[in-house]
Amino acid sequence: MPPVVPAAPQATIVRGGDAATRVTSTYAALSQEVREAGLLRRAYGYYLVNGLVLLLALGGVATGFVLLGDSWFQLLVAAALGVVLTQLAFLTHETAHRQVFASGPLNDRVGRILANAVVGISYSWWMTKHTRHHANPNQVGKDPDVAPGVISFTREAAADHHGLLGAITRRQGWLFFPLLTLEGINLHVTAVRSLLTGPPEDHASRRRELLTVLVRLAVYVAVVLWWLPLGLGLAFLGVQLAVFGVYMGATFAPNHKGMTMIPAGSRIDFLAKQVLTSRNVRGGAWMSVLMGGLNLQVEHHLFPSMPRPHLARARVIVRAHCARLGLPYTETSLLRSYAIVVRYLNEVGLAARDPFDCPLRQRLGRR
Repeated sequence: MPPVVPAAPQATIVRGGDAATRVTSTYAALSQEVREAGLLRRAYGYYLVNGLVLLLALGGVATGFVLLGDSWFQLLVAAALGVVLTQLAFLTHETAHRQVFASGPLNDRVGRILANAVVGISYSWWMTKHTRHHANPNQVGKDPDVAPGVISFTREAAADHHGLLGAITRRQGWLFFPLLTLEGINLHVTAVRSLLTGPPEDHASRRRELLTVLVRLAVYVAVVLWWLPLGLGLAFLGVQLAVFGVYMGATFAPNHKGMTMIPAGSRIDFLAKQVLTSRNVRGGAWMSVLMGGLNLQVEHHLFPSMPRPHLARARVIVRAHCARLGLPYTETSLLRSYAIVVRYLNEVGLAARDPFDCPLRQRLGRR
């Protein structure tokens, strides 16, 4: 049976109290070196150009939608819209991390507009979930990105799935990318549900955010179904949501899936925790555009507020620092990262049902 954490070859399982896995944290020295290199300064010019390009792209998609009218070429427009909305979601992610502006409130205002009114997802839900993820990446019980769901990231979670869900779990690696076609719908549904069920002390702000999200979604659907015949309109919505979901999932999946999983209750210093659980994707400047800077995940997790164009220079410093410590630094190609993710998910899913294993021995082993 595969281990709980089938990870990249360099990764190691970290358990509390295991002196062999402790890495003396030198994050303060690394942070000082990065700061002195000027890599934490704002990059206003970059984000101005990025924002203008995305606005022009969104305008181009809208123009194409109007001009094409009743044509099945509209599905190409729908796919382009899915790509542009994903790129806008990347920009939203960067405002949430205070990467764009020096002012926190200004980052939040722009982020709320982009997330709620343009992309159609909840900014407050994203902030809460993503902040928890950054604090404890791949830690069982703390990281919401590895919490039990349709996809299982631990054998224990996979073992709880039965029936149809169990059948999906046993093949979840192969089904991962097909399932991502539904992620666009899931993000919108989760946004609305989170705003309806959030804490009562945030009722006023949640109500404003919920109204914005609902108006955005309703107007978008109404315009598409008014301008296009019903069948074509539904196909347009389906293609846009599928592209949006696959693009989002395919960008975030390589970052941590298949890397070290930190067992619940373990303690590990910040530097080792972020480096051991994160994976970079090679590809240079074009990959940074494609993945919204998330291809440099190690540096992003070590310095969440660092602007995207500075991450590549930080990579050189971080790699050298990790080499001096003997701390594994993982970097691979995009296709290789997908292969690792698929293999990892399949091994976790199959581990939940070993036909040659005795159920009594499994229960005794867990005790």
